[in-house]
Amino acid sequence: MEFIESKKWIDNFKRKWLIFSLLRLLMLSGAIALVGATLISHFSSISFLLILPILWLIVLVFLWIINPKGIEIKDISTYLDQQFPVLEESSALVLQPSNSLSFLQKLQASKVNELLPQLAQPKEPISKLKSGFLFLFIGLSISFLMTKLPVKSEFMDTGSSASAKAKLLTDSIPSEIERLSVQILAPAYTKLGSRNQNQFTLKVPIGATVNWKITTNQSVKEINFIFNDSQVIGLKPLNKEKTEWATQKILKQTGFYQVELDGKRSDLYEIAVVLDLPVAIKVNKPAQQSVIDFGQPQQVNLQVLLTDDYGISDAFIAATVTSGKGEGVSFKEQKIAFNKAVSGKQQALNQLINLRALGMKPGDELYFYVKAKDNFGQESRSDIYIVSIQDTSELMSLTGLASGVNLVPEYFRSQRQIIIDTEKLLKEKASITDTEFKNRSNNLGIDQKLLRLRYGKFLGEESETYGAEGKVEEHSADDGHNHSKEENVKFGDVQALMDEYAHKHDNAEDAGFFEPELKSKLKATLTEMWSAELRLRTYKPQEALPFEYKALRLLKDLQQSSRAYVAKTTVKTSPLKDEKRLTGELDKITNPVNNAMLITTDQKAANLKKAIAVLEQLKQKPQLSVIDKRMLNTAQIELITAASKSPSAYLPALKLMKKTVNGEVKINNSEIDLIENALQKLLGNVQPLPQAGSGVAASSLGKSYFQNLKNGKQ
Repeated sequence: MEFIESKKWIDNFKRKWLIFSLLRLLMLSGAIALVGATLISHFSSISFLLILPILWLIVLVFLWIINPKGIEIKDISTYLDQQFPVLEESSALVLQPSNSLSFLQKLQASKVNELLPQLAQPKEPISKLKSGFLFLFIGLSISFLMTKLPVKSEFMDTGSSASAKAKLLTDSIPSEIERLSVQILAPAYTKLGSRNQNQFTLKVPIGATVNWKITTNQSVKEINFIFNDSQVIGLKPLNKEKTEWATQKILKQTGFYQVELDGKRSDLYEIAVVLDLPVAIKVNKPAQQSVIDFGQPQQVNLQVLLTDDYGISDAFIAATVTSGKGEGVSFKEQKIAFNKAVSGKQQALNQLINLRALGMKPGDELYFYVKAKDNFGQESRSDIYIVSIQDTSELMSLTGLASGVNLVPEYFRSQRQIIIDTEKLLKEKASITDTEFKNRSNNLGIDQKLLRLRYGKFLGEESETYGAEGKVEEHSADDGHNHSKEENVKFGDVQALMDEYAHKHDNAEDAGFFEPELKSKLKATLTEMWSAELRLRTYKPQEALPFEYKALRLLKDLQQSSRAYVAKTTVKTSPLKDEKRLTGELDKITNPVNNAMLITTDQKAANLKKAIAVLEQLKQKPQLSVIDKRMLNTAQIELITAASKSPSAYLPALKLMKKTVNGEVKINNSEIDLIENALQKLLGNVQPLPQAGSGVAASSLGKSYFQNLKNGKQ
């Protein structure tokens, strides 16, 4: 027999469990998504209705993955046995086929089958739904409280009080206009297309075409746009009733405009034209100035990063190769194209410039820069980079060594001799035995070592190993040196006891023969000598040559940097006669007087100051006389000029100034402060006029001296 009633009861309970668990999961994810969407939309420009379903779906999938709500029938049976002791841990028997049960199991299953349908189903699924409602209520409460918080985004411009108050001023459309449609067609270089809006305030890229379409609620005779309070553009009627008007204009400069309907002017509306930025060029490789030494590949790896706001149309390398010296120098200009097409807003370019292909030889220099052009047609260029190929023949010459300051000329010639012997060894390699080749190479390595040790003395080296301990020289306690006693000296350590009473002068860092810059160059020279010595001692003279040449070049640069130039002076003054000395007359010698013509531009500053004074009086006495209005009109002209160049800074103040002069509405003190701040910006820092000094000498003797000078007494 089958226990159908019990199975239906258990299946019904399982269905409720799953439904209520899923509803709880939906409510929990909805609460989390509600708080997150409110947070994102409150502190950014993303729409709440757009972000909420996306965030809800993401949270729901995440919660389902980390905590799946699938439940097996065995779990239901175990839960029922725990909740109802009367089932005697036997609810699982009614779920099994009757033919698989023993006689005693069938008796127990029959008992459970009679009891289970009579039991009331547990309230655990309903409690899960209650917790879901609790989470949803908490999420709604947090979201509501977050909407009341002030927006404090680090991306908002809260620099000045004037700009903060300017944001409170929005577009006020005349009541005669029923509908407004503004279509902005972006220029071709932006590749943006078109967009529509229903406000007069515009923010467009330079060169954009703007189409206005205005629908009025009554017939009007004419509608005009007044740009920057000077240029007037009339709108054309589209129907006989003259209720639909349209016009278009290409905007190329920042400013403001207003609508005039049958002589009645509207508020001022800002026009912000976003300029196109030139291509930003960043050269990562090579360095600003680089030298290709002997043995290095004669090529330059160029890595460039180009960035533009709308798009890059072209880029190339402008190269100039210089050859020769003095009056015989020649220039050869070339245009090198990149090995792949340039497009997009950002592109990284790699170019391997082969110097041999450009016709360069040792001693020549390459000057190049990267030039790029964007879709708007603006061109930009990078800094000039210099690549030179080291001329080994010039290094081997002794030109200039006798005339300049030469501290150690024999060492310099020794390095040159090592290069000559190394090249000679390489030429004779085929005609000598392998043993002789290795011996001569090893001998050259020894010569390089001796030369390195000689130069190492200038850095404080007194032994073969750089930085090793050298000879120890004892000093008395009264030699003027400062000693620091080391603690925790090991018992029986003779060297530590000697260090306590001895000085060492083989520390390279303490060498004071050269300046720090020359010392660093000499260290680099010793490094190249060591690399050359290593390869000579390992029978690789071909690999040692580049290091030998570089050491020679560094030595020559070191010698050139130590030279001192003294200009030749050939001016000879005529001898003075002894009888004429100290007999000159000083009556015609007067104090110098500097006359300067100051072009008076104080009228503008004076008018602005008077306007500010009128505004201050307006705070106490809200009435304007004819003279006051004339002063404010003069200041208003200056504001119009400034607003046409920078509307975001001066347009709010200009709107309030027009309302004040026309007497349309009464403005409060905070709005007056906004106008005054704008006028103060126009006023700037006024330089004081020159005037006579009022300071006098402090002492009575000084007063008498200046009084005698004034009276012409001796």
